[in-house]
Amino acid sequence: MGMNKAARTEWWKNLPTGIRDEIDGYILQDSLLMAVKVITDVGLVPHGIEVGTAQLIANDRHLHYGDQIAREPESPLDLESLAYRAAGCGGRIVAIEAIWDGDTVHDWFVQLLAITADPAGEAQMATIHWSTAQQCLSEQEDRHPRHPVAVAAERAGRALAEHLSVPFHFRQPGQAR
Repeated sequence: MGMNKAARTEWWKNLPTGIRDEIDGYILQDSLLMAVKVITDVGLVPHGIEVGTAQLIANDRHLHYGDQIAREPESPLDLESLAYRAAGCGGRIVAIEAIWDGDTVHDWFVQLLAITADPAGEAQMATIHWSTAQQCLSEQEDRHPRHPVAVAAERAGRALAEHLSVPFHFRQPGQAR
């Protein structure tokens, strides 16, 4: 069974300073998964702290630091910013492509890329996380049946592709180019 708030606070106070600093370092980097891993690594055997309790402890620390936690800046999705970024690409842009990606910190997100020729390559235009999508979608669009990240990526990608007079592709996970 999980610990109550007072028990979690007491457990935290009894940790060595080095371990607390390591966990807080991950919290301040907004890397909750790594913080939870350290908490379970040091707390499971001697104290029975399993993942659920470790998540509560990490959340306590997250709440403690609040606005001090480093956040990645949101990618701009307005056409003016995307077009300005596209103008800085090396090579001739032949397509705009959106691809799903994901990691243990951000969950699922979409990368918006400019595909170039002469030389062949790709250039990052934007990374669209859940929070980025929420900022650019209206409440009505937020209730769209598709994932908000997909809706925002498609809107921004299509607008940029139309502006550049190139095709737009939205690749799904595992789909080849």
